Amino acid sequence: MLDQIHLLAAVTILGVLEQAYFFLQVIYARRLFGISPPKISGPPEFERVFRAQVNSSEYFPIFLVLLWQAGLFFHQGLAAALGLLYLYSRYCYFTGYRASSSERLAPIYFSTGVLWILVAASALGILHSLLSHYVGLNILQLLTA
Repeated sequence: MLDQIHLLAAVTILGVLEQAYFFLQVIYARRLFGISPPKISGPPEFERVFRAQVNSSEYFPIFLVLLWQAGLFFHQGLAAALGLLYLYSRYCYFTGYRASSSERLAPIYFSTGVLWILVAASALGILHSLLSHYVGLNILQLLTA
C-alpha cells in the first residue's frame, strides 16, 4: 500500500514545508515593518507578503484534497508531478506578490490551471472507479479495445 502513496506523501510534506516558509516570511515582515499581531495592515510591502501567505493558505486544503484524489483514483505519478508544478507556481506567486501585486498574476493563473487538471484527473478517476465497481463497466478496457 505504501508504494502506492509514497509520491503523494512526499509532495504533501513539501507543501507543508512551503506553507511553513510562507508563515515565516510573514513573521519576518512583521518584525521588519514593526507590525504586531493581530494587526494585518501596514505598508504595502507588508500587506503583499501577508496577502500572499493568506491566499496560499486558503488554497492549500483544496490542493491537498485534489492531489490525493487524483493520485489515488487516477495516477500517483501524474498527480505528484502536477503537485510539484503547483507548489513551484505557488512559490513564484508568493515571491512575485512580494515584489509587486501585478507580478502575482501569471503564477496564479498557472497554479489555477494545475488545480483544474487535478480536478479533471480526480473526476475521471472517481468516475472510472464508480462505474467499474457499481456497473461493472471498465472504461479503460473499452478505450483500449
